[in-house]
Amino acid sequence: MSLSRNSLTPGALVLGAGGNVGFGVVGALLEAGSPVLAVGREGPRMSALAEHFDDEPGLDLLHAPCIHDDRDAARLAEQVRERGRPLRAVFASMGTPPQSGRLLDRPASFLLERLEADLIPHLAAARHLLPLLAEGQHAANYVLIGGPYAERGWSGYGHASVTGAAMRMLAQVLHEEAHALGVRVQLLSVDKPVCTPENAINACAEWPDALAVGRSAVSLLTRGDRASQSIVPWSARDARPPEQTLACDFEETLWAVAGARRNGRASA
Repeated sequence: MSLSRNSLTPGALVLGAGGNVGFGVVGALLEAGSPVLAVGREGPRMSALAEHFDDEPGLDLLHAPCIHDDRDAARLAEQVRERGRPLRAVFASMGTPPQSGRLLDRPASFLLERLEADLIPHLAAARHLLPLLAEGQHAANYVLIGGPYAERGWSGYGHASVTGAAMRMLAQVLHEEAHALGVRVQLLSVDKPVCTPENAINACAEWPDALAVGRSAVSLLTRGDRASQSIVPWSARDARPPEQTLACDFEETLWAVAGARRNGRASA
């Protein structure tokens, strides 16, 4: 049985897998040899994901509604737990497309709507998926992916800068609070817009594509030198194809889990 098909091999969960960046994260994980549970709304984008990676035995899809609150997140966590495969990592790529316009021209309720759509779902997901990660007998990672201009105002997209800044603070708080659970929480801060099929005609040369962002996010699983950082800036250096797969790391983890279970039964 191949490693990717082994139900005991820890896998990675991707929230927002049907989005552009989520697509790139899924591709980078499969490229690195990780089993992937791709979570997203049923529809054309998830169908396209399944079709693109049709020959990848390590990919599994879970169609689920968008996370809005604790109830949605709790339902998702239960669905994941029922599948029986241990998790080694969660990648959260959730958010709504930015809408242009000055904040001063919008009612105050608009910013509240953006926070409810682009920030609160991340907190709800973390509240229920971090404990799930902590149940495993292995080191675990929770990677948030943040958008551009969170450290300075984005002209015409001020609401995205405000919600992005809030995401950075959320990541720092979760990084500290999840330490006791044995889970490393980090935010990959992508300080440039991501080049997508929709904006490619106007994209600048330095804009990363989704796979480059995905590779950088996946690199956080093995970059021990960055373990203490809650915020990790995106870098093209981390977007190169992997030199080795994650399979060896997963195999070591699998043996560790098996050993822990043997020990547990022996001491029972």
